[in-house]
Amino acid sequence: MAASRYRRFLKLCEEWPVDETKRGRDLGAYLRQRVAQAFREGENTQYPRPRDTSFSGLSLEEYKLILSSDTLEELKEMDKSMWKKLQEKFAPRGPEEDHKA
Repeated sequence: MAASRYRRFLKLCEEWPVDETKRGRDLGAYLRQRVAQAFREGENTQYPRPRDTSFSGLSLEEYKLILSSDTLEELKEMDKSMWKKLQEKFAPRGPEEDHKA
């Protein structure tokens, strides 16, 4: 879509010559300069974002922290019921687990 708009702009520039007698105040030259600047910046400036966040308001670093393996393990541990935690703590260990400890 931007490519077709730029082509139309170039076609308009061909039809609207720059008046050399009006240096610094020619409307054609001003429009060329402003539109060229806008196309150089691209469509990423059409909707400027004040901060680099997502819909939840979290930044990329916060997402990386949340999705890290350590955090996911902590969440799994928190989701365990009290009964499950006690079972794991006091469950009889096998002989191979005794050697590891």
